[in-house]
Amino acid sequence: MTKPATLVHVIDDDAAVRNALRWLFEGESLIVQTYASAEEFLATFSNELPGCAVVDLRMPGMSGLELQETLARRRVQLPLVFVTAHGDVSLAVMAMRRGAVDFVEKPFADERLVDAVRRALGTHERHPDGEEEPGIVRARAAGLSARERDVLVAVVEGKSSKVIAAELGIATKTVEAHRARIMSKLGARSLAGLVRLVVRHGLLELPRS
Repeated sequence: MTKPATLVHVIDDDAAVRNALRWLFEGESLIVQTYASAEEFLATFSNELPGCAVVDLRMPGMSGLELQETLARRRVQLPLVFVTAHGDVSLAVMAMRRGAVDFVEKPFADERLVDAVRRALGTHERHPDGEEEPGIVRARAAGLSARERDVLVAVVEGKSSKVIAAELGIATKTVEAHRARIMSKLGARSLAGLVRLVVRHGLLELPRS
């Protein structure tokens, strides 16, 4: 039986972050290689080495999304986990739709990032954020109201509560209440978890109730 991959490529322009992630993953008995840029990674990466990559979404020079596109053009099937800032949800959604395994928002808990990496490496199959089976998730999504679906679409597009409120003609507090109910109904514990559910299960493609 083939052993699971244990190599984690960490790609981040911040040296302190690279060192912290090296310490974190090596503490989990994983092999770590770090790179200061996407360009450095591409210059030295060998497709013969299995593993996954933890990639900062925004970097000077080639961005995380551009790296993902480059790997796709080269037909390199390397599982990617993106690290994102709060305002990058729409970009993270794009990355997920292009095949990224997961994204983790800053600031993140170490356990959350390790969990994402373990799934990317194929060393365990546990659903993130306590996620239920696909049929249950889709059944819950089908029960969202029309207004809740409108808010969900806007949230997944990375819009703030203030912007959503202006577009829908409702109060910001009402948007936040809708978002809280959506997360409760779908069983998501975080914004990132909510976006993962939507992308993974195609929830916005379900017919309206």
